[in-house]
Amino acid sequence: MTGPVRVLLGDDHKIVREGLKMVLADDPGLQVVAEADTGPAVLAAVQALQGTQGLDVVLLDIAMPGMDGLDVLQNLRRDWPSLPVLMLSTYPEKQYAVRCIQLGASGYLNKSTDTDALTAALRRVAAGGMHVSPATAEVLASLISPGRTKSGIELLSHREHQVYILLTQGHTVSEIGAQLSLAPNTVSTYRARILEKTGTKNDVELALYAQSLVGGQAGGVR
Repeated sequence: MTGPVRVLLGDDHKIVREGLKMVLADDPGLQVVAEADTGPAVLAAVQALQGTQGLDVVLLDIAMPGMDGLDVLQNLRRDWPSLPVLMLSTYPEKQYAVRCIQLGASGYLNKSTDTDALTAALRRVAAGGMHVSPATAEVLASLISPGRTKSGIELLSHREHQVYILLTQGHTVSEIGAQLSLAPNTVSTYRARILEKTGTKNDVELALYAQSLVGGQAGGVR
């Protein structure tokens, strides 16, 4: 690769984007060429830059308005399969890294990571590699263990997992419907499936279940 790594920042918080731009500006090998604050805006920016013609990597948050980062990721994998996407989020790595990678991300970083790890990960994925931390590698290895029984979280479909996340964050069925553009009764159906698959009876038990996973293993994607 000649020239600096061209990066698109996708995060809905301006202060986070400004901070990331300051960090990357200190590295002459990295260049922010675009930024976006919603999921649809990320897709529009990639389209405007013609994918890998104008970009080397997308640095993408999961919690994005309009379309969450995982939906954006799936769209990018479909339309621009050779464009690397590095996920950067506040969500616990053990719960989300494997799911992101299985959906096509080139790696996952928590926003608490240090700047050297961030810049190194950007370079690695832009060059066609993967960023997989030791913790994520351990979880990935466990997923292929013979005789292993899938956990409840692994049984969730992508949409069920989106609803699960919002439920455990305390959102109501109506709020989730508005955020995911789903009818409330559809959200209620997903909620019932989630409770059944995770073996929980209500939202309180579901929140406790989610909390217990922070120190456990990440779930996969069907």
